[in-house]
Amino acid sequence: MKKNIKVLVSGGGTGGHIFPAVSIANAVKAKCPDAEILFVGAENRMEMEKVPAAGYPIVGLPVSGFDRKNLMKNFKVLFRLMKSIRLANKTVKSFAPDIAVGVGGYASGPTLWAAARKGIPTLIQEQNSYAGVTNKLLAPKAASICVAYENMDRFFPKDRIILTGNPVRQELQNDVISKEDAIRFFDLDPVKKTVLVIGGSLGARTINDSIAAGIEKIPQNIQFIWQSGKGYDARAKAILENKNSVNVKQMPFITRMDMAYKAADLVVSRAGASSISELCLLGKPVILVPSPNVAEDHQTKNAQALSSRGAALLIRDSDAVEQLMDVALKTIQDETVLENMSNNILKMAERNSAARIADIILELIDKNKKNKHGKL
Repeated sequence: MKKNIKVLVSGGGTGGHIFPAVSIANAVKAKCPDAEILFVGAENRMEMEKVPAAGYPIVGLPVSGFDRKNLMKNFKVLFRLMKSIRLANKTVKSFAPDIAVGVGGYASGPTLWAAARKGIPTLIQEQNSYAGVTNKLLAPKAASICVAYENMDRFFPKDRIILTGNPVRQELQNDVISKEDAIRFFDLDPVKKTVLVIGGSLGARTINDSIAAGIEKIPQNIQFIWQSGKGYDARAKAILENKNSVNVKQMPFITRMDMAYKAADLVVSRAGASSISELCLLGKPVILVPSPNVAEDHQTKNAQALSSRGAALLIRDSDAVEQLMDVALKTIQDETVLENMSNNILKMAERNSAARIADIILELIDKNKKNKHGKL
């Protein structure tokens, strides 16, 4: 059964959707090396670059999100949606997958809808604690719904929900690297405590402004790794040069996140689902500053799922410039708080998520093929 399977994987838009999708594809390949895997993404989004770089073919749909502020622009959005549905139907028909997997993002809707119409089993992977609109619409037709948080029956049929956690980048689970290796990699002082500041690959304006505003407060026994994003890079460098701050290693983008996490005693981050899953798996104490610029304010809900269990500290975006640096410096020097947060966040980790989802995919394909043979 497993030799000639075809898996269609759809979704993207952000790294938070793309990394899990690629991890799932890699897990399927590990279990079934001859599997054919095709991705469907949204044109001009980052998956069109990241997926081929991971070694998989991808078809782009001209789909985009609805503009809630300028309703007139939605005529163009509707036109693109209709065009995307036609192209999704064409892709499903020509590729003839055994299953379609949706990870959220604009392209998931047309693709999984087209697959379900043709009687192809579909699987949804919902990363957040508050389900996205696309996944809620697709749920009634889905064979299985893989989630990362408990109590998701608020959004989905309970009998199809499976708690698997979110797949994370495989390289982060690198036990070969020591903390000493990571400290040397960033040219840090092994005696000092380290705060890692990340705001996603593009940077986070509020987090950056909060660090910039508090640079002078950093004591000699604390050091920072600061991923500012490309757009804030020049300003961050100018601020550090002006303040003559030697305790901050700043860069636009961190290529070795495994090293960065290993070096960190405390992390400051947005509350995207993939970032949270990585932090849970690694047991890292974290201060979460949820982005207010996301659908259904889902990052705040993600952060609350951790903070309510003592697994993270939550600072609202509107309070960050005033509070973030003070809270970070107080927390990094409190061993009891760090240890409690580390223990609590580890309890929320779901391990081997990609492999577990791959097993579910293969089971659904097998079940569907047996049902087809039974009807013949």
